[in-house]
Amino acid sequence: MSFKMSTEGSVFRFIIPSLVGVFLFMIPLSINDEITIPVAWLAGWVQGAAGPYLPAIAVLFMFISAIGSFIVKITGSSSKLAMTLFDVSWFWVIIRFVGFVMSALVIFQIGPAAVTSEATGGMLLFDLIPLLITVFLFAGFLLPLLLNFGLLEFCGALLTPIMRPLFTLPGRAAIDSAASWLGDGTIGVLLTNQQYEEGHYSKREAAVIGTTFSVVSITFSIVILAEMDLMSYILPYYFAIVAAGFVAAIIMPRIPPLSRKKDDYYTGDRQSGEQRPSHINAFLWGVRQATMRAATTSFSTLGKGGLKNVLDMWIGVLPIVMAFGTGAVIVAETTPFFSIIGAPFVPILELMQVPEAVSASETMLIGFADMFLPAILGSGIESEMTRFIIAALSVTQLIYMSEVGGLLLASKVPVHLLDLILIFLERTVITLPIITLIAHFVF
Repeated sequence: MSFKMSTEGSVFRFIIPSLVGVFLFMIPLSINDEITIPVAWLAGWVQGAAGPYLPAIAVLFMFISAIGSFIVKITGSSSKLAMTLFDVSWFWVIIRFVGFVMSALVIFQIGPAAVTSEATGGMLLFDLIPLLITVFLFAGFLLPLLLNFGLLEFCGALLTPIMRPLFTLPGRAAIDSAASWLGDGTIGVLLTNQQYEEGHYSKREAAVIGTTFSVVSITFSIVILAEMDLMSYILPYYFAIVAAGFVAAIIMPRIPPLSRKKDDYYTGDRQSGEQRPSHINAFLWGVRQATMRAATTSFSTLGKGGLKNVLDMWIGVLPIVMAFGTGAVIVAETTPFFSIIGAPFVPILELMQVPEAVSASETMLIGFADMFLPAILGSGIESEMTRFIIAALSVTQLIYMSEVGGLLLASKVPVHLLDLILIFLERTVITLPIITLIAHFVF
């Protein structure tokens, strides 16, 4: 071995915080007969304790977001923190105002029922956004345990030989996927965004990871399966999701719009460290890169950086999710739009011998508004096979505006609304035949 191994203290500096991060974000636990992860449990505990106050707190932060953005846009600011939180384009200033206005209408129950009802704006403000507030709180302070102490460098060294040929991505992207699947898709988006801003991912890589690997959590998948009354099929359900998601992850980076994203970096250059010498094995190189990264991280800066992360999420993301999510759910609830655009799927579903094809077609694209909507609409379908297909497809479609889609648009990850629409449609076309084939074997 041609390099000197890190000291024992440096190795523990990498291992201990990383293991704590893995435990918090990736280890499923059974708590009160429910499968969850520690961070999600902590977020749920805070949500339970502070639940009645969280919608009002959310409206306050959306007000601060809208007014602060307008003031900074007009007058500027000498504060670096203020510029980070509020310096956005006029388009996003307007969207922040729209999100705040919608939230105010909902909490005070004034204005059109299409915005304020429990099925539209009420669902966002009273159900989803309180969860996001608490998840962001813990993710902002605790994500550095996954990001800053060498775990990504270690996994990158080990997994790049696999991730590159399969998914055209660096090995560290595997952590994004694991954090999403075992934790929450929002965590995956936040992790990807931070890695992109730090220069570890190119525009293309960040877009691919954010729209392909920020998968739905185990917890939410179980909620969908329970809504569909299919808990006895949990093993084939997971197999269908993994198989379809794996195929989509191979194909999506190689077709537009993702294939057309440039390999440019947010910081100008890739922050990837040295290349592994051929005479050093991947494990030892990963340990070396990880300990070097851990040695540069100061525990004293984590609190300050964590607070900035939390404020950035609350101020930058909440109004975007409120605006786009409410708008999409209003369209789904008050118009036949999704039924109309789902009509072309009727002959396709009939060709694939899916029972109750007409009813199933109405759920094919409605998941773009909110991932839970297909389960709500499809729960009344009699055929277990059809419900199975709908439940699995709604998870593998991945892009939904009430959460992950809104987060992606609010983040620095270089994707636009048209990109998300195309990606959603492509994922639907790719994964539907795979899921249906598996369903025919199961039923």
